[in-house]
Amino acid sequence: MGKIYDGIMGLVVGDALGVPFEFKRRDTFTATDMTGYGTYNQPPGTWSDDSSMTLATLESIGRRGAIDPADIMGNFAAWLIHGVFTPYDEVFDVGGTTRDAIQRYTRGTPISFCGRSTVWDNGNGALMRILPVALVPHTGADVKRVGQLTHAHEISQIACRLYCYVVDKCGLIPDMKAAIRDLGRLAVVHYSTDFNRLARLEDLSRDEIKSTGYVVDTLEAALWCVLKTDSYRDCVLTAVNLGEDTDTVAAVAGGLAGIAYGCGGAQGIPDEWIAQIPRREWIGELCGKLEN
Repeated sequence: MGKIYDGIMGLVVGDALGVPFEFKRRDTFTATDMTGYGTYNQPPGTWSDDSSMTLATLESIGRRGAIDPADIMGNFAAWLIHGVFTPYDEVFDVGGTTRDAIQRYTRGTPISFCGRSTVWDNGNGALMRILPVALVPHTGADVKRVGQLTHAHEISQIACRLYCYVVDKCGLIPDMKAAIRDLGRLAVVHYSTDFNRLARLEDLSRDEIKSTGYVVDTLEAALWCVLKTDSYRDCVLTAVNLGEDTDTVAAVAGGLAGIAYGCGGAQGIPDEWIAQIPRREWIGELCGKLEN
């Protein structure tokens, strides 16, 4: 279809690959293909909150023809409360900060005050779903308003902006790797020291990469996987095999790798993986609506 479909399907497939292994320690398992069950006892191809919230954002932008944070938050509530935007009408994974923000919204809190903003509220729950915003014309204010629906601290906001920068700049994989290298230099000059490692990311060893739910760790790990691999398959499997927050690291990396490599062929998202994704035709329809 195009960049939107490639990125979104790349995210969803990466998420689904990681779901069975979430919270498992590095090197206590080896992921080599799409599998199921494991941590959440879900069938192969099942995607989690990462994809659900991404698709909720995507659906809102496509239907509204604009980035409307209030409408997006309404979709988040429909997901959490009613299982909308899930593969099987059931929510089986949600972060505490995200849940709290959506519950505040349902109790009538204005959307600009729903997201928590302490330094301890920097999980990866905004980063994991920001891709649809990056894939359409947007401003920095748009990224902030959508990110802070659940995660309002500056560190989370910067991580979302940096990810969107890579999406904005990238096409094929050489462009993406160049954008990630530029990102490291920009981060050191313009942003807090929390992001200084991005400037030397390519030189870090696997043992130096953390794959926790902390947003800076997730961003570093995802970008490192893109830099260190040369196909979609290798990128997302490298991400999953880092362990811990396997689904989100693979989703964030997979969105970028999907854009870079596309679908099918020797380097793209494997057709057999896409075939195992529940509701894939509906996902394609959402992407097509936005593409058009």
